[in-house]
Amino acid sequence: MRPPNKRQAAVALAYRNHDLAPRVVAQGSGLVARAIIERARQHGIYVHESEELVGLLMQVELDQYIPPQLYLAVAELLAWVYRLEHPETPAPRNEAGEMRR
Repeated sequence: MRPPNKRQAAVALAYRNHDLAPRVVAQGSGLVARAIIERARQHGIYVHESEELVGLLMQVELDQYIPPQLYLAVAELLAWVYRLEHPETPAPRNEAGEMRR
C-alpha cells in the first residue's frame, strides 16, 4: 500500500512493429496519473503496478524509446501481459524445468 503523502505516478508505453524499442507515450503524477490509468482501463489495457519501474520510466522523455538498461524489465512486463491475454500459453521454465513467474 502506498503511503498517503506519496503521489501516484503512471507511465504508458507503446510498441509498434517498426519501433526499435517501446516508447514512453504518456506520463504524469497525481491527477494526470489517475487519468492515464483510467483511460487504459477504459480501453482494456492492462495496468501493472511497479513503483520502481514507473520511477525509472518517469525519467525517460515523452515520445522517446526506453533505454537499453530497462529492456529486460519491460520485456518481463510484456511477457506478463501476453500471458494474461493468452492464458493457454504455458509459463516459461528455467534450466531445471521449473516454472518461472
